[in-house]
Amino acid sequence: MRRRSVLIAVPAGLVTLAGCGDSDSSSSKASASPSPTPSPSSSASAVPPPKLVDGPLPAITAGTKFDEKPTVAKGTGTPSKDLAVKTVIAGGGKAVAEGDFIQVNYLGQIWSTAKVFDNSYDRNTSLVIQLAQGGIIDGWRYGLAGKKVGSRVQMAIPPTWGYGTAGSAQAGIKGTDTLVFVIDIQGAFNAKSSVKGTVVAQSDADLPKVGTNTDGKAPSVTIPKADPPKKLVSNYVLESDGAVVKEAESILCQFKGVIWRTGKEFESTYSQGRLSQFAIKDMESVVKGLAQGLVGKKIGSRVMIVAPADLAYGDTPPTGGVIKKGDTLVFSVDILAAM
Repeated sequence: MRRRSVLIAVPAGLVTLAGCGDSDSSSSKASASPSPTPSPSSSASAVPPPKLVDGPLPAITAGTKFDEKPTVAKGTGTPSKDLAVKTVIAGGGKAVAEGDFIQVNYLGQIWSTAKVFDNSYDRNTSLVIQLAQGGIIDGWRYGLAGKKVGSRVQMAIPPTWGYGTAGSAQAGIKGTDTLVFVIDIQGAFNAKSSVKGTVVAQSDADLPKVGTNTDGKAPSVTIPKADPPKKLVSNYVLESDGAVVKEAESILCQFKGVIWRTGKEFESTYSQGRLSQFAIKDMESVVKGLAQGLVGKKIGSRVMIVAPADLAYGDTPPTGGVIKKGDTLVFSVDILAAM
């Protein structure tokens, strides 16, 4: 079991691992572990936006390259009461905005002692999290907005925009501690994101054809005039060179679901204007065929999945919906990130 980042232990608004089809919500892995951790009180209620200043910030003494684990000196003197933010390495990717999901490596330590309380580098897994109120400490929300993918950002966060006066006892953070972070922004995703893999031929005339557009719009899904397959189908439409999805992971995705019988869409993140994040093993929320079809597929790819009724809703479809008893479902899924 991977230890969960203390950053995502917040009392409200944490991105729910809900299933595609009933959801609220790059190519490297990201962290999401089930270990409980205490909650920062500052995220429980709104706080005023901070003033952003350039420093002071302690020196990064080793690990100075992007995505390399940094060593950061102890803070000297009195830290700013404002939010100190510095772009140490300027990236050339898209700018991060409020509401985006970001994929990062990071290290966090306490200003006064240089004690590292959390870092993703040693876990060899980056973190995927949404920059939204209640989903992340406010220092990250305000400090990372506008920064570009590929950037290394250093911050010193006072308690007001960190863990508040309660601190985080489990992490060894007191209510008076200023926190120092070094953050490498690997990726950013929002409702306009698409994967960018290599086009794979769709040559079977008896299977649906899925569009290969990468403009953030919903791909077309064309159902053939043929009987649906009786077994699960999972094929690449766009294939990346990323790591493969594992059964124990969760994914962040764009998806479109279509009923084979009618060719009609029954749900889509594109039309909802939001991404979906769900645990592969969460069979209470995720269509079984969808989950099974994603395991072993490469992150950063678009996958076409055909789920027969016995791996979809079978004889008990959602009440009052357009999916009927015995329906085969077709999914186009853009696997944006895994954790």
